[in-house]
Amino acid sequence: MTTYSSGTPVAAVRLSSARRTAVDRAGDPILRGLTWLASAVAIVLFVALVYKVCDLAGESFSHYGLSFIGRETWNPNPSTKTYGFGAADFLFGTAVTSFFALLIAAPTSVAIALFLTELAPRRARRPVATLVELLAAIPSVVLGLWGLIVLAPIMSSTIEPALHAVLGWIPLFSGTPSSVGILTGVVILTIMTVPIVSAVMHELFGTVPGELKEAALALGATRWEMVRMVMLPYARSGMVGAVILGLGRALGEAIAVALVVGNADAIHTSLFEPGSTLASHIAAEYQGATTSLQISSLAYLAVILLALSVIANLIARLIARRAPLRLGAGVGGPE
Repeated sequence: MTTYSSGTPVAAVRLSSARRTAVDRAGDPILRGLTWLASAVAIVLFVALVYKVCDLAGESFSHYGLSFIGRETWNPNPSTKTYGFGAADFLFGTAVTSFFALLIAAPTSVAIALFLTELAPRRARRPVATLVELLAAIPSVVLGLWGLIVLAPIMSSTIEPALHAVLGWIPLFSGTPSSVGILTGVVILTIMTVPIVSAVMHELFGTVPGELKEAALALGATRWEMVRMVMLPYARSGMVGAVILGLGRALGEAIAVALVVGNADAIHTSLFEPGSTLASHIAAEYQGATTSLQISSLAYLAVILLALSVIANLIARLIARRAPLRLGAGVGGPE
């Protein structure tokens, strides 16, 4: 038996029930069907993409097998004796650019998130956060052109000579400064990664209970001690997940990196030298590929890149799932 409170107009309830149409009654099954359809389309698209890329890579995989990953040769001229393909140069470039980009982007993102959460004036928080997030909306080709026209001359005339003068005895900063190279690609990737990582970390720091922060300050902790002992441990798992999401962005970026990295098929110890990444090499060479083995080898590079991106995202999701368990244990609790 349905009962209504004394303040509920029975006539209004009856009128509302009378106005329900057939569409209203079918709302739940329609919504359920649409959501199932959308999920199925996403799964089918992903499977179709993976199948097509793997199918294109079939010739190269049958020709080289897993040795393709360790081969340093990339010679698309079939009339030469060294004709052949391998992924080692591009795996090296991808690993180096992504590692150093995250090495710079992670602490920068933490600093931005802490500033927006704890130090920025209340009126300035939203505009600053919006401007940081807008960096993620800039098309990669625009950032690449900016890097080629504006950043590259600055790198070759100011930043790289300064690094060489101070740290030239380290192999990473030896050699001749140049306008395009691995270090310029690292800077571009950092600029593209920071908005994503800082936005996630900003949200994480915003979930830290105010009672914990106030308790730490009430016990005599400084603001830095409160951040170090309360906020960072509370959001630690989520921060790692944010960094790995940034890694996924760094691994897959193609156009912007292709414009500034130099596109050289070689392994260099110096960050000033030109290099190439998996994504940038695919973007730069696929349209000009002439032989079926070259096209298949480029698809093989895409398979490797896809596998790395999927692994990075899966790790990020696993860490994100563990985060609520750790947070629920309390700050400083067992892990």
